[in-house]
Amino acid sequence: MAALWRARHPSVPPFAHTFRTTYPDVWVRFHSLPGSKRYPESEDEYAIVLHRYNTVLDELFAGREVYVVTADWSTTPTGPGRYPLRQRLHPDGVRWWIESEEDDPDSEFHIHSRFYAALRPWQHGCADALLRAVADDTLAEVFVTDTELRRIHVPYDGGADVLLTTPAERDALRARHPDWLPRNSAGL
Repeated sequence: MAALWRARHPSVPPFAHTFRTTYPDVWVRFHSLPGSKRYPESEDEYAIVLHRYNTVLDELFAGREVYVVTADWSTTPTGPGRYPLRQRLHPDGVRWWIESEEDDPDSEFHIHSRFYAALRPWQHGCADALLRAVADDTLAEVFVTDTELRRIHVPYDGGADVLLTTPAERDALRARHPDWLPRNSAGL
């Protein structure tokens, strides 16, 4: 998977928060609640969030295998990870990438990010526990991608960034969900 990532995305490590700016020509953002509300406050609102996430995920991946990717980080290369929730919600994730940021001369400020992937058949709702944690901003750097690493769904607290294979595919997905789009001209 790491070799395929380097071949498909040579300019960027798998930090989900960077995809939007790295691939603006195939990127679209959807908000997860009406009125661009950021955080759900009731079970009805969680249902809307999960419906929106799963609708787009189904359109991208129904009937296919996907990688579900999560991350954690620490100040040492081997951990312990900062997010025990990640391990609890994604126990089948296998570490496939480590990205170290060691620019600071003080090793206490070095950050080592570890990415974990699990291959699974996409089924509506199969990632709901992870998606709910993302919606609550208790888990970050989660994404779902096809096995070719071409289509990527990046949920975040407030919505999802989606990378498609072409601008035309992006525009078609955008056109299917106009009420979920941000209202500002930057698409944020």
